[in-house]
Amino acid sequence: MMDAKDDSEFDLFIVDLNGNLRGKRLPASALKKVMKDGVKLPRSVVGFDFWGSDVHDNGLVFETGDSDGICWPVADQATPVPWLELPHRQLMAMMYNPDGTPFAADARQVLLGVLQRFQALNLTPVMATELEFYLLDGESEGAGRPIEPALGDGRGRRMTQTEGYSIDEMDGFSEFLADVREACVIQEIPADSITAEMGPGQFEINLNHINDAVKAADQAVMFKRLVKGVARNHGYAATFMAKPYGEHSGNGFHVHFSLLDENGRNVFDDGTEQGSDTLMHAVAGLIHTMPDCMLIFAPHLNSYRRFFRGCHAPTSATWGYENRTTAVRIPESPGIARRIEQRVPGADANPYLVLASVLAGALYGIENKLMPPRQVVGDAYSTDMEAPELPPTWESATDKFEASTVLDHYLGEEFVRVYTAAKRQEQQTLNKRITDVEYEAYLGLL
Repeated sequence: MMDAKDDSEFDLFIVDLNGNLRGKRLPASALKKVMKDGVKLPRSVVGFDFWGSDVHDNGLVFETGDSDGICWPVADQATPVPWLELPHRQLMAMMYNPDGTPFAADARQVLLGVLQRFQALNLTPVMATELEFYLLDGESEGAGRPIEPALGDGRGRRMTQTEGYSIDEMDGFSEFLADVREACVIQEIPADSITAEMGPGQFEINLNHINDAVKAADQAVMFKRLVKGVARNHGYAATFMAKPYGEHSGNGFHVHFSLLDENGRNVFDDGTEQGSDTLMHAVAGLIHTMPDCMLIFAPHLNSYRRFFRGCHAPTSATWGYENRTTAVRIPESPGIARRIEQRVPGADANPYLVLASVLAGALYGIENKLMPPRQVVGDAYSTDMEAPELPPTWESATDKFEASTVLDHYLGEEFVRVYTAAKRQEQQTLNKRITDVEYEAYLGLL
């Protein structure tokens, strides 16, 4: 615990709808007051666009006088930030209205709202996340483009080729990976296996299953900050951008989950290899709601570069047993560990919203006793497949999201309004930008 008399600092932050951290840096002496009274921030901060600008169409700015909400810490103590030189800590918070009620557009509150619906059914989600990221040369951000990193540990060779599942590649970055694991221990993030993925300098680190979905999302948020901070200490830049290289694999965010009843029994397990009817209902709900949720799974312009046939990023709403070409996969496992893997989201997505959307889809299927279409055996990218296509563009995904009555019901109308407004504004901003490739192709020839 921080000593209120020391001269260190701590960051108090909330997570906006884009997954960016917004808050204040405070002296240690303020910690006791923050724990007692919270910290005021404009509620509009939650709905900022990606670059931190007000979104005037979200109903939170001029209409309310840009009124404050109260950010209350979600833990009883601040967490050490080991990658910074000076003693420093961080404290995650969540937004409430001034009267103490939950602010419905706060992403963490959205997830809590979905979990309350499971609690009413005496069901507890058990969730785990798998996040992929690229290590880049530290000059990448200044250069405005990704530069492949050089292997560490004195090797000096720059990564240019895919080295999927390579132990040698991990050896080359062993000091960085060791510091990531140590920081995870300090911050109580349950990091498990580390894999060298299919792109040069790309890694995936899995976080263990826990029976607290909000904490799982908290850990994913802290993990992303941690990786980027540790990377800087080693002269790298780390990115969870969905598709930093056009010619290499994108960064995914796979979510595994099961459901426990009040006796701790996995309700997806009925003793058969196929799993229970509840499992099938959940799969059906995920299939049905997946197109509506695409804006959450792929929230940015760059997100849609992940999705093309044959790339392990699904382009249609499909499911299957032990099939990594499908959007929803039922991994082979003992019955007690029967679970669902959702494979659509990108690593650039907001963890709270991803987990809320996955659980909302499953709950929709369970409550309405839906049954899924026929499972896919083999290649889910086959042109012969008859499955709902996922929105292929940012704009079409926004239209689908905004029109969804299911998401209004499970995630809340205020959240849907505020999130849609942010995405519309971001699209307008980027549509005004002329790309380098347009100048190169057209400027001297037309």
